[in-house]
Amino acid sequence: MSMHDDSIYATVTPEPNESRGSHGSYSSDHYRQPPQSSGRGCTGFFLGCGVVLIIMLVGGFLILSVIVGGVAQLSASVGELANVSLDDALTEKHVSGNRKADDKIAILTIDGIITGAEDGFVAKQIRQIIKDDNVKAVVLRVDSPGGTMSGSDYYHYLLKKMKRERDGFPIVVSMGSIAASGGYYVSMVGDEIFAERSTITGSIGVVVPMFKAVELSKKIGIESMPITSGPLKSMGSMMQPMTDEEKVVWERLIDDNFNRFKEVIREGREEFAKDPASLDKLATGQIYTATEAEANHLIDRIGFLDDAVAAAMNRAGLDEKNSKAIKYRPKLKFLDVLLEARTPDNILGKKTLLDLTTPRLYLLCPNVLPILDE
Repeated sequence: MSMHDDSIYATVTPEPNESRGSHGSYSSDHYRQPPQSSGRGCTGFFLGCGVVLIIMLVGGFLILSVIVGGVAQLSASVGELANVSLDDALTEKHVSGNRKADDKIAILTIDGIITGAEDGFVAKQIRQIIKDDNVKAVVLRVDSPGGTMSGSDYYHYLLKKMKRERDGFPIVVSMGSIAASGGYYVSMVGDEIFAERSTITGSIGVVVPMFKAVELSKKIGIESMPITSGPLKSMGSMMQPMTDEEKVVWERLIDDNFNRFKEVIREGREEFAKDPASLDKLATGQIYTATEAEANHLIDRIGFLDDAVAAAMNRAGLDEKNSKAIKYRPKLKFLDVLLEARTPDNILGKKTLLDLTTPRLYLLCPNVLPILDE
């Protein structure tokens, strides 16, 4: 033990009036003791417990609020559905007009690359509209650079079927930033077509993307040796050069589907039915501005979504006082509501990338990336 340990020894200085003992030492009552620390006791313990309890109560209240809010949002969305099965139903979002009205203008959206998914969001919207007698007209909102020939033709077929089964109710098309190639193809169901001032449309034509890696495979020592039942079975392979015979086959497929594309346009646009030659001049694959499209009768008017909704209401004999415009959302699970998750058809996933690199017929505006849903 150190002689200089201040915690054990303390220096004592005599006060002026202190008296010495008989042996010259100071009396023991003049020694000062170091201060003693006092514990918190029960009060501090209960205070700490109280703080922890308050934090737990506040946290629990916040979590409960989020849960209750999510349930309320989900219930409100489901509560707006009418005359449809809840198993396959989409939720509705009010856009404009009288929220309490029964009669609806349905905004049916086609966004991004068109793949023609048979059970995708577009097909579900169409099925729901067919079942809902309160829908009196449709605004087809197209914001797409196109997609596959088969997918575009399938959506066109479904839209025509919807109109037929609903006794020919009005369909007004509203083009977004782009409605080209396959996006223009599906627009041909419209009784009236609006395009925004900055819309790109047209690109009437068919393309088969081809990728060749013959020279690259030679450099890295890879040789393709397919065993086929016939000389055309492996046509389109990126590991083999295209033969003249293969080129003739591809051109025949393209011409046949190109003629189908122009036939759909003539069916949808009276001007071109009367004058097919005027369509041939425009169907070069060129894209057009909204102004050019209007001048060439590819569209009817320049206007925005609100203008298209107003036109649809007018054609259906409705107005904003006795009707409402709604749009559809994919049916969400409870966790999706909390996280505001979305599941559109046009997510550019692995399957879509593989599809885009497979030789097939496309109605696709060249050099345009997929446009994702908001």
